Amino acid sequence: MNTNTLSRQIPQSLIETGRMQIHELLNNVSGLDFVMLCSSDGFQLALASKKKLENTGKIAAVSSSILAMVSAFISEINLMGCKTLSLDAENGHVVLTGVEHALYPMLIVAVGSPDVLIGKMRYEVKKTSESLSKIDT
Repeated sequence: MNTNTLSRQIPQSLIETGRMQIHELLNNVSGLDFVMLCSSDGFQLALASKKKLENTGKIAAVSSSILAMVSAFISEINLMGCKTLSLDAENGHVVLTGVEHALYPMLIVAVGSPDVLIGKMRYEVKKTSESLSKIDT
């Protein structure tokens, strides 16, 4: 076994920084109810929430799968680099975005109320994603 191979385990320091940043995101966007940082393979890393959602582990797994499927679809129609997906429902909004960290790709799941400002939500989620992607570990 090559000891120089990078571990896929995300360092605790990166997870803690992510936890602080998603709490800040939750507090900075009025109408945002829930933010989760997940590994790209669908495991919950950090959670910030103003409301109780059941099965957060399942939400992490499904979110990862959705983003992967949409990325494959985007590739099939010759578009490049699916980074963010927005979903609108009668009772709220969801933004899924990839965190393109060079060593530890992740994703952010943000859930907002029906009255959240979508543009502000998308902007702040993207800003958080870009910040996390630049962290040296």
